[in-house]
Amino acid sequence: MRTIDIHAHISPKPFLDAMAQGRDWHGITQDARQTHLHNPRLLWTPEQRLADMDSLGVDVHVLSTNAAFYYYEKDAATVTRLARDCNDYVGSLVQAYSSRFAGFATLPMQDVAASVAELERSVTRLGLKGAMIGDHVNGRTYDDPQFLPLWQAAERLGAVIFIHQGGSTVVTPRSNRYHLPNTIGNLAERAVTFASFVFGGVMDRCPDLKVCLAHGGGYTCFGIGRMDRGWQVRSEARVHIQRPPSAYLNKFYYDCLTHSEEALRMLIDSVGVDRVVFGTDWPFDMAVDWPVSWVLGLESLSQAEKDAILWQNLERMLGI
Repeated sequence: MRTIDIHAHISPKPFLDAMAQGRDWHGITQDARQTHLHNPRLLWTPEQRLADMDSLGVDVHVLSTNAAFYYYEKDAATVTRLARDCNDYVGSLVQAYSSRFAGFATLPMQDVAASVAELERSVTRLGLKGAMIGDHVNGRTYDDPQFLPLWQAAERLGAVIFIHQGGSTVVTPRSNRYHLPNTIGNLAERAVTFASFVFGGVMDRCPDLKVCLAHGGGYTCFGIGRMDRGWQVRSEARVHIQRPPSAYLNKFYYDCLTHSEEALRMLIDSVGVDRVVFGTDWPFDMAVDWPVSWVLGLESLSQAEKDAILWQNLERMLGI
């Protein structure tokens, strides 16, 4: 058995070097330093990361640049250069540690053409497996026609689009307390993203697009019955799709980070075990402390289901 973690973050060494030297980096100033460096493990060397992976029983990290580096609200040209540096760094680690690391690109999503070009470069020249992006771009959801060229490019390249929140969520205007933007808002965002791709007709136009929804797809599976009812009784919900939203559940992938055996069992039963993959949210505090042990200890999962989640599905999905 091996284990492959699709949900493992990293901060780019060029940024860390600039901060250590007291320099700004692509507009990131020393004043913003603590936003990115609140977790000491984000400062670790590759060797330190590998040692921690070994202690957790994780064989492969699919590296994704920390979501704090999205910067979709900033100047597109600057963020394009930032993304290239981030992706070059991830690509260098993948090349140097090919048996232990795979990688996702980060993209300047405020510029779709630049994102297409950077995705193509990252996949074809750097050997990355796709890209990690947020749930929206400055409030624009992914059913917006301007994003279609990116989905078409990802489909053509066989690239995985890994959806992971960044910054404030739908909860933030009402409450920024109790860590609710993460514990509740994060999951609500993922349901909105699923709905945008489905109700907007993106998954019909790009049937081979590989989208993975972090954190178990959030509230998607729990709320799918209500989405189906809306499709049944409201004409505006049927503008772009001829099938109910539940018919699209198995068109997405989902990581297993549900923090609940009952929720994971529901996810598997809703989407099929072949669509559930191993993800930990390393190295943040919302990760499961011993994620491999957690999955292996779940009594409601068969050994075949555990193997599918821990490695088999990701081997097939990412070609590793």
